[in-house]
Amino acid sequence: MELVIEQLTKTYGSKQALNGVSFKVGEGIHGLLGPNGAGKTTLMRLLATLLTPTSGKAMIGGVPLTDKAQIRQLVGYLPQEFAFYPGMSVLEAMDYLALLSGVKGHSERKRRIDDLLEQVNLTEQRRTKVKALSGGMKRRLGVAQAMVHEPKLLIVDEPTAGLDPEERIRFRRLLSRFSEGRIVLLSTHVVEDVESTCEQMTVLHKGSLRYHGRIGDLTGAAAGRVWTVELDRAEWERDRDRFPVLSAVPEGTGMRIRVLADQQPYPGAQQAIPSIEDAYLCLMRKEESFV
Repeated sequence: MELVIEQLTKTYGSKQALNGVSFKVGEGIHGLLGPNGAGKTTLMRLLATLLTPTSGKAMIGGVPLTDKAQIRQLVGYLPQEFAFYPGMSVLEAMDYLALLSGVKGHSERKRRIDDLLEQVNLTEQRRTKVKALSGGMKRRLGVAQAMVHEPKLLIVDEPTAGLDPEERIRFRRLLSRFSEGRIVLLSTHVVEDVESTCEQMTVLHKGSLRYHGRIGDLTGAAAGRVWTVELDRAEWERDRDRFPVLSAVPEGTGMRIRVLADQQPYPGAQQAIPSIEDAYLCLMRKEESFV
């Protein structure tokens, strides 16, 4: 199973939301990272056939996007903002959505729904009204409905937004289980989500591909450019705009900062091993690509 994207472009009048993006991924969880307006949502909506490309093409398991009926059988999509039927119970909503997804036969729908509710840990809430679920439960129900027709590509958009740390960890584990034998495209701006679940990632910036590859290769590309040093507060206040600051943490009477610089930024500054967040911020500040 492979997702192949070739020179995919989407324009809205004079605005280019996606600019000739090309990459391919296989089974497993693949991170899609980028700031707001990077083109992530446009790409996901194209893959879900909710939008039509201006040019370029994509194939999911060898099936082109132009074959919308078959693509919709291959793709499960959980957008960041989605609506259920609040007055329905979890079971009623899942059964209705399974029917809309083309799952024929009551017994088959029941089998799939029972299995999915167990996997997302919502079996005890099967009779609960959707409107009574917590935010984390609704996100897990969202994944269940996206999986009910057993897609080969699962697309999830900002799935951990607004979740508490415990629910966020639970959701990551859920995606890991669902990634067996299929592609999961995880779109987020939370670098930690990608670092915790993905081996590969794609970074979009202003509609263009900025990076595609292994996470370790991205952090390696930032080697030698991340520095850490402790400054007193007066020096920190005076020089805080001198270098791009990756982080700043109070330490004693001063500040422990991580900055981005090609050469030693301050006397006594030490090179630090880049984290994925350091490397991502470094990448966002580079005009050239690491691709």
